[in-house]
Amino acid sequence: MSNVNVYQQRPDAGHAESPLFHAGLDELARKGKSSAGVRLREKKLLGHLTLRGDASDPDFAGGVHKALGLELPVALTLVANGATSLQWLGPDEWLLIVPGGSEFAVEQKLRAALDGQHIAVVNVSGGQTLVELKGPKVREMLMKSSIYDVHPSNFPVGKAVGTMFAKSQLVIRHTGEDTWELVVRRSFADYIWLWLQDASAEYGLAIEA
Repeated sequence: MSNVNVYQQRPDAGHAESPLFHAGLDELARKGKSSAGVRLREKKLLGHLTLRGDASDPDFAGGVHKALGLELPVALTLVANGATSLQWLGPDEWLLIVPGGSEFAVEQKLRAALDGQHIAVVNVSGGQTLVELKGPKVREMLMKSSIYDVHPSNFPVGKAVGTMFAKSQLVIRHTGEDTWELVVRRSFADYIWLWLQDASAEYGLAIEA
């Protein structure tokens, strides 16, 4: 049931480290060429929550909308409102990403709106990060990195899929015409960072703050 004990899990901002902390992206920012075909930014220390429930139950969908102002996305899609996004992961599971520091309040709000229903809300913020990729060559870089077909006819804006990337797994999200996001597990973060540097080399890679 939704009535379970929850507590504030976020560490003090001064002690929190993103999965790509050791990459030194802040020091690399603004050093790349403005003409780079791929521009990378870690959207670090956001709140990541997994939500599970019955999508066919109108009370569940209504409660989610009441708490988040978002409709439940259908298979392989995401919906967003500002810095908050909700992505379909499976028939009864979604990934909710919210501004850093708000995840505890959002979780409480969800539980209140879904009180009495059979749901699960789990804070997974420490286990993954979000990498944003922008630029005219991102799609080409993704084409040689993933087995999933990212052609415009198969991967329009608003689509999101979990797939193989290099020799690991992650989620690819198409959030704008030339904007993509990768949801990367902490354990794969350093590997993905090294891969992105190599795969983007021929197009030029710039790091954004």
